[in-house]
Amino acid sequence: MAALTRWNPFRELEEMQRRMAALLDWSPFRRTSLATDEETITVPEWSPLVDIVEDDKEYLLKVELPEVSKDDVKVTVEGGTLTISGERKAEKEEKNRKYHRVERFYGRFVRSFTIPEDADPDNVRAEFKDGVLRVHLPKSEKARPKQIEVKVS
Repeated sequence: MAALTRWNPFRELEEMQRRMAALLDWSPFRRTSLATDEETITVPEWSPLVDIVEDDKEYLLKVELPEVSKDDVKVTVEGGTLTISGERKAEKEEKNRKYHRVERFYGRFVRSFTIPEDADPDNVRAEFKDGVLRVHLPKSEKARPKQIEVKVS
């Protein structure tokens, strides 16, 4: 009598990822997996999501950093590159607490962005509120559009 094996689509995807990584000798995924009783999922390294918005006065980067302390975030400008780095620390395990699923990522992160030519890297400012880091990169005065009043004669 043959035993029934439960089909798990993640297992096939993980096997395909392993084969591609071996073929290319590179992987965007961690080599370790998060495991539960019924599934194994390989997760990518953590990198916070970023929105970049531009208007006439500045570039604004909005970086999602929930549960990251302000003291664990660093913003630097060097050599035409804006870099945001930091760490989201994992919760400490407690004796009477059982995790059923862990999908959020923890650990160090680094995001780097090339500063546009029309930006003023000497006047970058950052603010952190409600788990969102806002980095303001003002445009230089000469790059800003000037409105010229049209006179009627």
